[in-house]
Amino acid sequence: MTESHASTSHPSPTTAELGEPGCAVGLTVLDPPGLLGPADAPEGSADDLTAPSATVQDRLAGRLSDITSLHEHTERLARARGLAATLDAVLASGAALLGASRGVLVTLMPGGGPGQPVGLGLDRASLGALETVPTEQSLLARLLREQDRPEHLHSADLAEDPAVGARLRELAVHLGLGGAFGLPLATAEDGPLAAAVWFYDRPAEPADRRRELARHYCEIAAPLLAKQLEAERILRTTEALRRGLLPDRLPRPDGLRLAARLLPAGLDHSCGSDWYDAIPLPDGTVGLTVGSVSGDGPGAGPGSAPGAAAAMGRVRAALRAYAVLEGEDPVSVLGDLELLLKTTEPSRTATAVYAWVEPEERRITLAGAGHCPPILVGRRGAEFVETSLSAPLGMLTCWEAPGVDFTAERGDTLLLYTEGLARRCGPTLHAGQANLRRAAADAPRDVRIDPDRLCAHLLAVCPVPDAAPATDDLMMLAARFE
Repeated sequence: MTESHASTSHPSPTTAELGEPGCAVGLTVLDPPGLLGPADAPEGSADDLTAPSATVQDRLAGRLSDITSLHEHTERLARARGLAATLDAVLASGAALLGASRGVLVTLMPGGGPGQPVGLGLDRASLGALETVPTEQSLLARLLREQDRPEHLHSADLAEDPAVGARLRELAVHLGLGGAFGLPLATAEDGPLAAAVWFYDRPAEPADRRRELARHYCEIAAPLLAKQLEAERILRTTEALRRGLLPDRLPRPDGLRLAARLLPAGLDHSCGSDWYDAIPLPDGTVGLTVGSVSGDGPGAGPGSAPGAAAAMGRVRAALRAYAVLEGEDPVSVLGDLELLLKTTEPSRTATAVYAWVEPEERRITLAGAGHCPPILVGRRGAEFVETSLSAPLGMLTCWEAPGVDFTAERGDTLLLYTEGLARRCGPTLHAGQANLRRAAADAPRDVRIDPDRLCAHLLAVCPVPDAAPATDDLMMLAARFE
């Protein structure tokens, strides 16, 4: 680290004195000053002996104001829920403590290097422009170093500071950035986690008091950020495994076009796990299915969602086997699945619909177990395929329900969906199903004849009932008869 020293006469620095190529030596890197109040001044100091009473009171009031401000911002940080909210809180509070107007923050990716930037007062284009700064000139990259990481960086005027690099000076002029102040967010256990740089709209640098407040704030924020980053990594890994339990592509049988959509609820909110599948059968027919496995039985909450996702993978794999063995009899397929569920997953329940489809003849035989009724979308609108009322699998001593047989017309689309989609479309399940059918019926003709566009259309037109986090997966499978 380097420090700036006042002097009336210094020779111009040589290349060796400037340090490693591209390093922003014009950026002043200082050990943070102690945040000393009157009680912290050394005994017998001049301040103790000569400071007027009013001055001492002012310093005490300033000290109290600093502690109060720091407490308010750390409380706001503690209330943040999720990684995105935590990053936003760090940027906003840092700007308030430093008196800055804009800022950018990046987290360290698991493989090293900065991740996607988060901005305060900077639009997407501005953030993209800042990403073009070469690594050797980047303030953020310096603050993310594992070794030789400065405690903070600042430049009073980015546009005129030759040590920050030509590209950053150019962007400072273009984006109207004046002074800059940056801090790392790191812990002794985890090392560097993130880096933040705040900008002023004119040449400026924060006073020592503001720097110290921001440094203390980042020291408090770093352990909380470490927990959020770890939770985010676990969620992403689990979601990747969860998606891996579902088809990575759909088959393309003759006479049938398939499309699917999946928007899983986060495992921290989800109460179950949904599946969809399209199974090519040996005789040229196709088995279509959607369903949902609940957590650990009726009323299970979000804590059981990972277990439900694993159970969903097992149930889907078993259903594929039953479909191959007796796919043209949906009642038998669901009956076998119910027996398996009660035997191997006794604390879980599942809803499901299974349809056996003969594409050439457009014949459909299906059965449902406590599941939302499919919708048949045709030239004259859309209507429910009414399956008989039946309980979810695993709830009764013996599950049984009759199947439904019908023939679709050429150009019709069969839409299977899970409860999450219906609940997105209305305040209640029944209202959501009605709104979903209406949205499918009112879709433009060019949308109705394309299953992929129909899925996208239904997601776009069905309103979200409220802003609460989704607790149900959202899933649909559309099959159009050519």
